Amino acid sequence: MATQGTPSVPMGEAGENARETVSRPWRMRGAMSSFADRCEAFLAGAEFDRGPWLAVAFALGIGLWFYLPSPDYWTATIFASLAVGGLAVLRWRNRDGRDYLRASVIAVSLALVAGLALVWARSAMVGAEPIPHPRFERIDARILEREEQPAEGRTRLVLAARERESGTPIAYRVNLPEEQDHAGLREGARVRLAARLMPPSPPIVPGAYNFARRAWFDGLAATGSVVGEVELVEAAPDAAFTISAIQRKLSAHVRDRLDDTPGAIAATLASGDRGAIPEHDEEAMRDAGLTHLLSISGLHVSAIIAATYLLAIRLLALWPWLALRVRLPLVAAAAAALAGIAYTLLTGAQVPTVRSCIGALLVLTALALGREPLSLRMVAVAACAVLALWPEALIGPSFQMSFAAVIAIVSLHNVQRIRQFLAPREEGWLRRFGRRAAILFLTGLVIELALMPIVLFHFHRAGLYGAAANLFAIPLVTFVTMPLVALALFLDLVGVGAPVWWLVGQSLDLLLGIAHFFAERPGSVKLAPRIGMGTMLLYLGGALWLALWQGRARMWGLAPLVLSAGLIVIAPVPDLLVTRDGRDIGIANQADRLLVLRQGKGGYAQQNLLELAGTDQAPIELAEWPRSHCSREFCRLSLDGLERNWEVLVARNRDQVAERALAAACARVDIVIAARYLPRSCRPRWLKADRGFLAREGGLAIYLDKSRVDTVAADQGEHGWWRGRD
Repeated sequence: MATQGTPSVPMGEAGENARETVSRPWRMRGAMSSFADRCEAFLAGAEFDRGPWLAVAFALGIGLWFYLPSPDYWTATIFASLAVGGLAVLRWRNRDGRDYLRASVIAVSLALVAGLALVWARSAMVGAEPIPHPRFERIDARILEREEQPAEGRTRLVLAARERESGTPIAYRVNLPEEQDHAGLREGARVRLAARLMPPSPPIVPGAYNFARRAWFDGLAATGSVVGEVELVEAAPDAAFTISAIQRKLSAHVRDRLDDTPGAIAATLASGDRGAIPEHDEEAMRDAGLTHLLSISGLHVSAIIAATYLLAIRLLALWPWLALRVRLPLVAAAAAALAGIAYTLLTGAQVPTVRSCIGALLVLTALALGREPLSLRMVAVAACAVLALWPEALIGPSFQMSFAAVIAIVSLHNVQRIRQFLAPREEGWLRRFGRRAAILFLTGLVIELALMPIVLFHFHRAGLYGAAANLFAIPLVTFVTMPLVALALFLDLVGVGAPVWWLVGQSLDLLLGIAHFFAERPGSVKLAPRIGMGTMLLYLGGALWLALWQGRARMWGLAPLVLSAGLIVIAPVPDLLVTRDGRDIGIANQADRLLVLRQGKGGYAQQNLLELAGTDQAPIELAEWPRSHCSREFCRLSLDGLERNWEVLVARNRDQVAERALAAACARVDIVIAARYLPRSCRPRWLKADRGFLAREGGLAIYLDKSRVDTVAADQGEHGWWRGRD
């Protein structure tokens, strides 16, 4: 007779192969279910640590747009993300115990889609089609922006004009020699001039600075230089009280009070104008890890806002009637916010400054509401606000370094042992000062460790003594120089600021002394060749995991951090670097210094070759290398590899040679590099990089032992700023 309920199954000893009797789909489903349970438990215990990851997903969507090559990939990513979110809804719609996992998958999918769609839309709206080729043009235009650069002996003008054929609006950026500049060339003036124009330059070699991408989002179709005189057709409207006019007057006023580099740095702190800082002093600041002091950023905005907040709340507290009837933190926060916004506008309202101002305003909002002001959630909100306005900022060093530094500071000070170390206690002033100095040094060290991979990725060099230098420089600038500059400007209203300006000069001389001292120490600079995108993503993933989670789970981020650090250390130096025009070539790993085709005078191309080769030593001209054999037209050289020697033929100029002789020479070598078109009869054994190939693929980085050629074109995809020619 049949029985109802659960059937009785004999339960004997399971054999070794019992598991194999379970069908594979059921085993996979069980494993996935178990994994989902663990994820749900992990997310349930994470509490507020989950929130900042939405900002990470939003940024990931923006980053994917830059990384993926074409609209087909962008569209596929959007649909795939939406499909994953929809699958989460269908799979766990009526499933208890999956609330956190379902919400997380849906939120991350939507945030990723939002980021990708946002940057795609912004590119379509603001992107400027670059001119197809270099040209000489007479321009009737209106000046949009003006930037004085006394250290370079020039003024930069951004011009708005119209294409002659189509009449479409177009923007150019041109350099005007300082001697041709005059007061009439201001924003709003209409001018006529002749200029040599070039398409915005892509990276000259893989890993170099991509100005074409920046120009695309800035709306610039070309850059160039003015030829001859500039005719003023229509004067600019009276704009004595515009922000740009006030900024220029303030900068000139400060430079009149202080000479040389101290005056230039003081003008930078007061108005954001850093065009007058001499190159050797700026280089010393960079190698000492103090460059952030020369660009108006979070440090300067925060100092202004914090000083205003403290001053306002102390002054208001002196009035008992007001203190009893008004929320003083709210009033002080409003005053500090106005000061921060005014300083941001006064210093040019550049993207980094606006970004810092947004973050500071969020902190003020938290203070006014009685909430924790420095939290990762506030940092995430600030990052999302900035990326919503300027999604292209994500891939720039400024955004990455700013938020990496803030995240490092907040994460460090959220560690329980650090909180205990900083907790108030009964002790003497010397011991209290020691604790503060120790935590300041530790904070600087953590910031340096957080920023170094980013700096090496973008600039290929980083100062190693930045933590020690900033230990002295940041308090000096924050608590001495900036208050003195503000006081001197205030006293100048009544004509008695000269003694304070002398003190400002002394403090800035001390700052420069600190910079040169640390920059000139042995081993002060770490040089690095090109760092791969995979290595950088590994570092960012590990760093974000370590910073954003709490408890033991955050330790999982150490593994990718250590691995990425190892990959950075062992990053290979390219054996050959070739610029897009083929006129500049660097050969590494063969001599004690970089070999170049021709010696330059510290030009842009040669500087990039040195950086990508990971050296700052003066290069050797190829013709002077004992192992090269050069004629007037070509140099032939033999390069050592791990497994074999490579024969290379390099054209020294564009002079024509007999085709038969050239074909015979090509057949005997592995690689031919030339700045001109080579005939089809030139057939080297492995690679022919002539003018046609370089115009199509861009600059090259060649790794001989791996038989690998990296090209600029491979990193650009089908984005609007790249124009490779077939």
